[in-house]
Amino acid sequence: MRINKTSIIILCALCAALNIVLGTIVGQLKIPLLFLDTIGTIFASVYFGPWYGAAVGATSNIAIGVLFNPKSIPFFIVNVIVGLVVGYISKKFNYSFITALIIGIILSIICPLVGTPISVWLSGGVTGTGNDFLVLYLRKTGSSVFTAAFIPRITGNIVDKITSCILVWALIKKLPVQLRPNKNNYQETPYDLNENL
Repeated sequence: MRINKTSIIILCALCAALNIVLGTIVGQLKIPLLFLDTIGTIFASVYFGPWYGAAVGATSNIAIGVLFNPKSIPFFIVNVIVGLVVGYISKKFNYSFITALIIGIILSIICPLVGTPISVWLSGGVTGTGNDFLVLYLRKTGSSVFTAAFIPRITGNIVDKITSCILVWALIKKLPVQLRPNKNNYQETPYDLNENL
């Protein structure tokens, strides 16, 4: 089923809202090893392609920064990378359970590598999440700031990104066949948003 550009924009806005709502709830609850703030990005990337996913990711972080915490804004880079990685891999391979698992593992390494320097630069590695307990513990035991910030991030991302990718796979699997992602849904780039409105 071909989806027009207006519907794509609406669905991407809903994906960004999903990132914000889930990320805020999990952040408020301070659940360790879980963020769930990229599920919308992953869904949009699988459904419409890497650049739409990247746009959803950037929009989510900027909106969270404006509404709640300006320190979230620089992390838009991480969410953009999630969109690009998921989108390009999904374009090449069918988004199966195995693909979701592999993407989750890849993201669990890439995201901390990008996010840790941002976290250290902004706040010495402490970000107000459930992982801060481990950061502070590692700092007290003599670890460097980068190591203390990186270890909890990679630990948390292993759980979070794999969980998020598999949740998106499960959601897509529950959709009727005619609504699942296919080559007709996939968009190469969001730069032609005015086309076919």
